[in-house]
Amino acid sequence: MSLEERTTAVGVTEEGVDYDALEELLGDRVIGRESHLNAEGFVVRPDEVAGALELLREEAGFDHLSLVTAQDYADRYESIYHLTKYDDRTQEVSVVVPTDVENPTSESAASVYKTAEWHEREAYDLVGVDYETHPDLRRILLPETWQGHPLSSDYNQDKPQIVTLKEHANPLQEDHHDAESDTMFLNIGPHHPATHGVLHVKAVLDGEEVADVEPDIGYLHRCEEQMCQQGTYRHQIMPYPDRWDYASAGILNEWAYARVAEDLNDIEVPEYAQVIRTMSAELCRIAAHMLALGTFCLDIYGDFTAIFMYAMRDREKVQNILEDLTGQRMMFNYFRLGGVVWDLPEPREEFFEQIRDFIDDLPETLEEYHDLITGNEIFQTRTIDTGVIDPETAKQYGCTGPVARASGVDYDLRRDDPYGYYDELDWDVVTEDGCDNYARLLVRMQEVEESAKIIEQCVDLLEDWPEDERTIQSNVPRTLKPDPDTEVYRAVEGAKGELGIYVRSDGTDTPARFKIRSPCFNNLHSLEAMAEGEYVPDLVAALGSLDVILGEVDR
Repeated sequence: MSLEERTTAVGVTEEGVDYDALEELLGDRVIGRESHLNAEGFVVRPDEVAGALELLREEAGFDHLSLVTAQDYADRYESIYHLTKYDDRTQEVSVVVPTDVENPTSESAASVYKTAEWHEREAYDLVGVDYETHPDLRRILLPETWQGHPLSSDYNQDKPQIVTLKEHANPLQEDHHDAESDTMFLNIGPHHPATHGVLHVKAVLDGEEVADVEPDIGYLHRCEEQMCQQGTYRHQIMPYPDRWDYASAGILNEWAYARVAEDLNDIEVPEYAQVIRTMSAELCRIAAHMLALGTFCLDIYGDFTAIFMYAMRDREKVQNILEDLTGQRMMFNYFRLGGVVWDLPEPREEFFEQIRDFIDDLPETLEEYHDLITGNEIFQTRTIDTGVIDPETAKQYGCTGPVARASGVDYDLRRDDPYGYYDELDWDVVTEDGCDNYARLLVRMQEVEESAKIIEQCVDLLEDWPEDERTIQSNVPRTLKPDPDTEVYRAVEGAKGELGIYVRSDGTDTPARFKIRSPCFNNLHSLEAMAEGEYVPDLVAALGSLDVILGEVDR
């Protein structure tokens, strides 16, 4: 979209968002206005949610619902819809919906944004907000029989839970058969090698075709948000992000928390530390994409011995570098608010040589992968024109990262909402227009090349950095207490897509609300659009192409 086209949208100028014009557009739906650190927020009545969001989408161009945050106060429950644009990530607005504390009922946004379906189910499940007009409002992480809402302040932890169990029940009871139907219900998982973790997929088959798909999540829910709400900003939260995407992307997760906490507390990061952060984050991205590549090929044609082990070999090289840098192979805990925990390992020359050797070998390595994978006739047959999701549907589901970019959605927060040292370096955002399983693999393989370019430039900078200017961390107070009722949503480009965090402070050294926006959560939701009308093996391939980590889906 050109600048001329963007500025024709209501509330958009060459300088950015005109919030006064947006308020006028929404009219009497607005009953108040708030200022969050990242964007203005309009308070709307709970029975006007869909109308307000539809105006912002159709008239002002806010086509990306990043996140829905639900929380409760002493006098109300509240939902926040964090909106932005795929064409211009710097334009943001929030829609705040307060509801009565005795009857927390609000209109659903699912008719405007498909994204809202799962997000509102989670808000209902954990906080207790009831979204009228939602097409399928039920629990999403906890069992249907669960009593109470764990993130609500009136939750009774001692209340007994009800677990339904029919001992020795016949799974093929007569009422499970319908003489008028040719469909069959098929459980895939929750303990299945094709599910990338503990995932249960409920599939309905019409003959050999998939008629309906519903991912059943929550088996790895670990209360990460609540644990972060009980930790201090300065010391206790940073170890948790490594455990969201526990496979390879820990430093990328750490950066998501660092970015939001540094904005909340007005902390500057030294330029030298920004370069180290950028280099280490891209090493994590390569490791994550290598794992995605190996497991995807394992899903497609069961090649455990060759491609999977090749991918693990190259991932191990990255893990060795990250271990030298951070002291850990998996749960790095390397970032600190204001910088990083320590400087590069000594002798620096050997560390740089280790990175350069890996980068120099990558072109030949990737060419080998292309010979083994993308040029393989079996792989092409299984992935080309399967798992298709068009750009507009991908946007409706809130897809980001390689999943969105493989459908031609040119959206990358490293470029579109610059942070770290990315805007000082030469690299490109990779997109493909295939919209299928094959395109998603191509994007990840090409992104490995772009990450290598970024790492190489960072190494060049760090080699020549004057020794007396190597400041790894700014001076951060031991105890951080942001002003009460300060709110902010910030995100980074994780290995899987937009990894965002919303934080509301209450004047203490711990957050009043800590909400995680997982890219895997949204991407997995889109599986239903990719798999319907396909065959069961195509469903497995589509799931593998999403590269979901269930620890990040469930949190």
